[in-house]
Amino acid sequence: MKRMSFNIISCLLLAFALFAVSCGKDGAAGPAGPAGPAGPAGPAGPAGPAGPEGTANVIYSDWLDVTFKADTVHNTDGTIDTIGYFSQINVTGLTLDMLTSGEIKVYLNGFSAADPTVIPLPYINVFSGLSITSLFYLNTIELYSNANVGTVTQNSVKYQQYRYILIPGGTPARKAPIDWNNYKAVQQYLGLKN
Repeated sequence: MKRMSFNIISCLLLAFALFAVSCGKDGAAGPAGPAGPAGPAGPAGPAGPAGPEGTANVIYSDWLDVTFKADTVHNTDGTIDTIGYFSQINVTGLTLDMLTSGEIKVYLNGFSAADPTVIPLPYINVFSGLSITSLFYLNTIELYSNANVGTVTQNSVKYQQYRYILIPGGTPARKAPIDWNNYKAVQQYLGLKN
């Protein structure tokens, strides 16, 4: 019987010693164990607020037939010289707001709709000398070239058609309230450390 009591007391003392050592001086827990496996995914959260406006308001035209007219000069000797060619495309969406805060792109399809070669304007070919430029003002895109590059039809196929794309401005760029040539001001504005 003494032997069994001694064994029980020894086990209790050992358990108490292990407990006391694991608690430490201030009663804080020991170091964290390894992470367990991930649990199942929780339910979906609520929908967030709507994001900023994207490209939904972009306006683009079909491929348009464009006719160029000769830009001429009447000389004092009665002769007429052609100095270039111009054309105008009427664009109702080309508003003052689009002119001041949007982006306007014009493209030329140099070949047919079935075999397109799309060329962004302005276009300058250093080998042939061909140039096509564009000007924008209220409701009008004006094209100017040193050659007649209007739409032509051959064997019922149209070549050299034009398209425009109007991209309205979304968010204005932030104006810098600092002098970017003053390092101290830039350092403070950007939170740079020495």
